[in-house]
Amino acid sequence: MNALFNRTRAFLGPEMAGPGFALLAVIVFFSLASPQFLSRATFGSVAFQLPELGLLTLAMLLPVLTGGLNLAITFTANIAGLTAAWVLKSNGGVDAGPFAFFMACLLAIGVGAASGLVMGLVIAYTRAHPILVSLSMMIFLRGLGEFLTRGGDISGFPAFIQPLGHGSILGLPIPLLIFIICVLIWHLLLTRTKLGFNTYMIGSNIEATRYSGINTRRVQVLVYTLSGAMCAIAGIIMMARFNSVRVGHGESYLLITVLACFLGGVNPFGGFGRVIPVFVALVVLQLLSSGLNLIGANQHLATAVWGILLIAVMVLRFSAGRLKFLQRIKG
Repeated sequence: MNALFNRTRAFLGPEMAGPGFALLAVIVFFSLASPQFLSRATFGSVAFQLPELGLLTLAMLLPVLTGGLNLAITFTANIAGLTAAWVLKSNGGVDAGPFAFFMACLLAIGVGAASGLVMGLVIAYTRAHPILVSLSMMIFLRGLGEFLTRGGDISGFPAFIQPLGHGSILGLPIPLLIFIICVLIWHLLLTRTKLGFNTYMIGSNIEATRYSGINTRRVQVLVYTLSGAMCAIAGIIMMARFNSVRVGHGESYLLITVLACFLGGVNPFGGFGRVIPVFVALVVLQLLSSGLNLIGANQHLATAVWGILLIAVMVLRFSAGRLKFLQRIKG
């Protein structure tokens, strides 16, 4: 029994304490405030809304672990979605076949990965700050998308891709299953591969990592390339969910992905954090939004509460670090 407990604790990590407590607090509060909160409808709504934000959060996670940031995640997802949409439209639109959709997905992921590759190369070889580089890429992708679409959207896709955004398998939404698979892949990447180990090393101290013989440039390029590829997967899911693609889809998700990372115990300066606590943090944010809707709160209040929550997380983390420091001095 103790061995099982120790394995579970090692799997989840100490980062699980914050999101675990927040999850319990949200469930208790809203179940008392609204009898409809603990219902199948609520959790079904969360299950369908979670994947889009979740996939973009995974795209944000890797750069944050290296001490960087990817501000271009939403527009990378949109430009990848636009790529897939153009391939489908050029192959018959609503009459496009499965092979056209397969090629559309490959090209979309390629475009997303290429966007991340460019950012990674610039960051790695010029040592420019990731915020400036990703902000520049965000502006470029937004302008490119608006120029190519003239500010409009692209719609009219084959019916067989709709289950990718709205379908279910054994009662579980297909987008949620895709998201869970991506969570497991990211978990294995960070805990079982050399790239994952090097990612944490760079986030802890990039100069020491460089002197230890690790090719930090290669790791940074791979991290941002994978981030862009994950953005593309999110863009494909959004295309199937909304049955249309435009430049502004999911624009409001950007700051929420950062909040989810920090609420999930990820160090904002890099080098520390796990995937599973971030997944729980995403569930907390979605439950919080659904709970506020059930009690009749204004829809925009959820955004305000998320902002307050981010401030609270930063204050608590600083206070906990200060307390540990004082305890070490006294000890």
